[in-house]
Amino acid sequence: MKNYDVVIIGGGLAGLTLAALLGQEGLKLAVIDAADPKKPMTGDERTTAISYGSSLILDKAGIWASLEQKGCPIRDIQILDGDSSVLLNFLSGEVGNKDFGTILLNSDIRAALQEKVSSIKNIDFIAPAKVSDFSRHDDAVSVILDNGQTLHTKLAIGADGRKSFMRDWLGIETRSFSYHQRAIVCIARHENPHDHVAVEHFYAQGPFAILPMADDVNGNHRSSIVFTEHGPERNSLMHLSREGFEIALQSKFPARYGHVEMVGERSAYPLGLVHAKNYIGERMALIADAAHGIHPIAGQGLNLGFRDVKEIAELIIQAHKEGRDLGSETLLETYQ
Repeated sequence: MKNYDVVIIGGGLAGLTLAALLGQEGLKLAVIDAADPKKPMTGDERTTAISYGSSLILDKAGIWASLEQKGCPIRDIQILDGDSSVLLNFLSGEVGNKDFGTILLNSDIRAALQEKVSSIKNIDFIAPAKVSDFSRHDDAVSVILDNGQTLHTKLAIGADGRKSFMRDWLGIETRSFSYHQRAIVCIARHENPHDHVAVEHFYAQGPFAILPMADDVNGNHRSSIVFTEHGPERNSLMHLSREGFEIALQSKFPARYGHVEMVGERSAYPLGLVHAKNYIGERMALIADAAHGIHPIAGQGLNLGFRDVKEIAELIIQAHKEGRDLGSETLLETYQ
């Protein structure tokens, strides 16, 4: 049995960010992830619009300087509805020339975080591995892995996604429902530059988003696409040929982008809401999608998760400096 200050279940973007923040402060940590770090990340076409507040958190985690170079700032946002011309314009020039966010590939964020976490000697990254059970004691909690290994910690944190094992183990109820929509995600290459403009076009069948990305290594202009659709899965755009899908893409793009084609592959994700009624249990806490998964329409899912990370990291670091119990009821209730 190994002893840790904190054990984080889930090696996604939120879990790794929390590990980087805590590890830099000298806490002894374990991060448990079900995915094999040696295998390529699935869904490489997914991106996130990192808010200014989230960039500060990633900077404190020690990775923003390198990440920012790979990202693309959003300088203007255009909102359209149906067949209307531009309905709303959000212009960076009207807010002191501040960017509205930075579009980054999730795979780039994950790679930077994995590199950072692997460089911190007091963090054990255990993967691929799954948690099979927990047992609680007066002053600690044991995390039992499916390989028989047991980890002993003052505080266990569930960063294990919308289908959180920890949340289910704690018996925490959720408010949840499906939007009966799918988000088809891909990267598009287009003839003309996007000029750092993000487009959100609301159609009867669902929103269509164009998010500006940095040009590729060959100087090709790119944008990240979120194509939301209703209706039965059998009618999904995922069933179109590549040529048919690119025709559908072209029809949604404003003419100023010129010729459009898909880069790589496309993926589909069901859209729904899940919100835990409690974020804490005895010596346990939920963060990010384990606590709240929302519709991607405003691009705030991961940004909300980073706010969880910031809050709980600050509480743990302060308690660690003062020699207080990291899993105390007071700390957890303050987080909640």
